[in-house]
Amino acid sequence: MPPCAPGREAGSEGRGGGAGGGRSGGEASATRSPCGPRLSAPGLLWALAMMMAVEEINNASTLLPGLRLGYDLFDTCSEPVVAMKPSLVFMAKAGSRSIGAYCDYTQYQPRVLAVIGPHSSEVALVTGKFFSFFLMPQVSYGATTDRLSNRETFPSFFRTVPSDRVQATAMVELLRGLRWNWVAAVGSDDEYGRQGLSLFSSLANAKGICIAYEGLMPLPRAGGTRLGSVQSLLHQVNHSSVQVVVVFSSAHATYSLFSYTIHYKLSPKVWVASEAWLTSSLVMMLPGMERVGTVLGFLHQGAEMPEFRSYVQTRLAQAAEPAYCASLEAGRLGLEEHVVGPRCPQCDRASPENVTDGLLYHQTFAAYAAVYSVAHALHKALLCNSSGCPTQEPVRPWQLLENMYNMSFRAYNRTLQFDTSGNVDLAYDLKLWVWRDQMPTLRTVGSYNGSLELQFSNMIWHTPGNQEPVSQCSRQCREGQVRRVKGFHSCCYDCVDCKAGSYQRHPDDALCSKCDQDQWSPDRSTRCFPRRPRFLAWGEPAVLGLLLLLGIVLVLVLIALGLFTWHRDSPLVQAAGGPRACFGLACLGLVCLSVLLFPGRPSTASCVGQQLLLHLPLTGCLSTLFLQAAEIFVGSELPPSWTDWLHSRLRGPWAWLVVLLAMLAEAALCSWYLAVFPPVVVTNWHVLPTEALVHCRVSSWISFGVVHATNAMLAFLCFLGTFLVQSRPGRYNSARSLTFAMLAYFITWVSYIPLFANVHMVSHPPVQMGTILFCVLGILATFHLPKCYLLLWRPDLNTPEFFLGGGPSDARGQGSSGVGEETQGKNK
Repeated sequence: MPPCAPGREAGSEGRGGGAGGGRSGGEASATRSPCGPRLSAPGLLWALAMMMAVEEINNASTLLPGLRLGYDLFDTCSEPVVAMKPSLVFMAKAGSRSIGAYCDYTQYQPRVLAVIGPHSSEVALVTGKFFSFFLMPQVSYGATTDRLSNRETFPSFFRTVPSDRVQATAMVELLRGLRWNWVAAVGSDDEYGRQGLSLFSSLANAKGICIAYEGLMPLPRAGGTRLGSVQSLLHQVNHSSVQVVVVFSSAHATYSLFSYTIHYKLSPKVWVASEAWLTSSLVMMLPGMERVGTVLGFLHQGAEMPEFRSYVQTRLAQAAEPAYCASLEAGRLGLEEHVVGPRCPQCDRASPENVTDGLLYHQTFAAYAAVYSVAHALHKALLCNSSGCPTQEPVRPWQLLENMYNMSFRAYNRTLQFDTSGNVDLAYDLKLWVWRDQMPTLRTVGSYNGSLELQFSNMIWHTPGNQEPVSQCSRQCREGQVRRVKGFHSCCYDCVDCKAGSYQRHPDDALCSKCDQDQWSPDRSTRCFPRRPRFLAWGEPAVLGLLLLLGIVLVLVLIALGLFTWHRDSPLVQAAGGPRACFGLACLGLVCLSVLLFPGRPSTASCVGQQLLLHLPLTGCLSTLFLQAAEIFVGSELPPSWTDWLHSRLRGPWAWLVVLLAMLAEAALCSWYLAVFPPVVVTNWHVLPTEALVHCRVSSWISFGVVHATNAMLAFLCFLGTFLVQSRPGRYNSARSLTFAMLAYFITWVSYIPLFANVHMVSHPPVQMGTILFCVLGILATFHLPKCYLLLWRPDLNTPEFFLGGGPSDARGQGSSGVGEETQGKNK
């Protein structure tokens, strides 16, 4: 290519000045020597894109009517030292080559008004600080490091590409979208790689993605491609479960990385590429690249420029004509060799075939748009309209800078806007390398514009059967399981089931969450369920069985009461207590009815009624039996002189007074108990796994026992009064029936205590019901039913001699201790 290509295109600078300042090298090139004999096809295309934008603006009459932009193009060689030389030229005072030293630069007019470029982040960090000191607007089309977004350090820096923070965020969302949380990360040992790797690592960790291995690749040096510690990292990745490697690197460092990977035949992986090398022909054309696995990465979107290809061909055709280059040579200012050294001989052999493979519109559009951003700012600074630009005063760089903050501008039918950090908001396309022969093509398989969208149907993987690769340290936990981390990485864990009563709130939880007390959950649950109330329902089998038993006992009580009432004047009923026996049977019936207060949802009234309806009638029954036992004891164990007097007191009104006093004492105890320690309705949330138990809770078991003391004392006195009484031959032994009745009472209630203490709380109401019914049935079966048997089937024994004795001298024979014993001899 003729010498005109790497030099400056001559052009007249219009009022207000124009300026460029580009580079024609790849991103963050590793070459540290001065510019050598090489041609960077992308750099040349970026320069041509800027030239095309300048020519369009100069040929149009809308943006800067009556003005023409000029430009200088310099090659930075991706070296900050080299880039500083033309930077100083740009800042030279207009019409000279020197920079004036002033305390106030507000009126300083440099040679140019704005700088386009450079592409390299590392170079931009140096030039950005330099131009920011003079408040010179600088618009880069490729420097993506996030440090350049710092407005305090780089107040005059802008760029037409997104920050690396957006790209790193998109990478993290890609890993999350494909459920890859166990990855390796590699960066080149330069500003771009270090900053990008650090940014990616922090974002990945915040999203629960673990970086198993991380390292920096030294930049390639002359005479070798040594990778340093990354070599061991690659071998560790090769023998681990890591299937995804994120490479935030320059193209030259990536070339060394894959050269080593191919040479040592490392296993294929998924390589997530940064934008710097995703489209690099240097990496794409590396022999054996098709064997490294799957390559995909994000590329910022730009506007397609169909005219650019023909423009490149036209310019390269012009550059091949000696006359064209000679005309440009005459207008050179003689700066090139003094600033960046001699031109490269290889440029003489540049052809459309050398560069058109790199015609990627998203990259060239950024350079094209950078020129338009400066032109729009100049349009505003000069107050231009359709007829011209009326402002006559020269525009200073800081005045141009004022108009660029938060500026919206159009470039090739696309509207862009600088944000407060000088970045533009461009969406990303997710590109996948698809191999065709020896050169991959880029296939769009998704996009990112604040949220990730994937096109799974367009994905092609390097795995057998095109199966999506899995890169996880541990398998995904199932629903209802949480992660118990093992080791240093949160992605390496054991899956632990959530036990009943707890649940997995979020898929990434490390601990199970407890359900509220009114909720429950089964094992391995992801939600809690409301507890339904549980109480002794009427339809439960236990209740139905107890109600059947209640019916049987109540029928027997009524039958006995009917027989005693019908035969109330007979010697048998008179010997059993007469009206008192009927009263005792009626009390037993009420005791039976008390069990009807246990089924159903408990209430305060039912809890109170259970105690009253049980204790008071039971006291009435036991008090009649106590009087019966007292009569037997008096007639059997006391001297005859006392017998008649005591018998008169144990019968008639005095006997009813004893019954009344016993019931009043029990009523007083019940009132004290219900007033001081009332039973309350409580809901127990813990005793049942899925239900809430609603039950009556005893406030004080001691006071509850005191309430039982009256009945227990009456039963004990009955037992003492009849246990040692001797029976008389030929007489009915009532003492024995009373003894067994009291034994039935004690056996029932003594058995109740351990049974109640050991059964589940749910079973407490049916246990109480059963105890009450068996107590009644025990008394009924041992004392009353034998007499009913005699009334129905042995009426011949219902005589005064058999039950009451023949006279006073036989009074001792009225008591005895038997259950249905008819005689002790053959005399009937």
